[in-house]
Amino acid sequence: MEIRVGIGYDLHKLEEGRKLIIAGVEIPSDKGFLAHSDGDIFFHALTDALLGAIGYGDIGQLFPDSDEKFKNAPSEIFLREAKRIIDDKKYKIVNIDGVIIIEKPKLLPYREKMIENTAKILQIEKERIFLKAKTNEKMDSIGRRESAACYVVVLLKKED
Repeated sequence: MEIRVGIGYDLHKLEEGRKLIIAGVEIPSDKGFLAHSDGDIFFHALTDALLGAIGYGDIGQLFPDSDEKFKNAPSEIFLREAKRIIDDKKYKIVNIDGVIIIEKPKLLPYREKMIENTAKILQIEKERIFLKAKTNEKMDSIGRRESAACYVVVLLKKED
């Protein structure tokens, strides 16, 4: 059995008056992500983790921020394309583990919806996905609410 591990990372600046979208869920907040697309740090990191696990490239190669068709695009389209690619290569998602680092707002009330949304897009059981939210204890740009970041690890196995 062939298994592959991928890691993804993303960080975006937070700015007043923008929407805060994580895992495709809009979360009430006075600040949101400044990005070419919707800035969904979880979907960006997850897309990179999936693509990296199979050595396919990264989100910037497939969906460059210089391409106007991705301006304000929902990051779900990036994740759906990564899923199509791993399906074509005959890999199955074993599990996903993500850490979202954001000072405010608290994400616990939205975690289940974020997991459900991700599971639906990837067509996997929600038990295969785990998300944690952490703060940076008011240190650095994340702690000062200037940015937020996300790490994601995925495990894939080759289908027989």
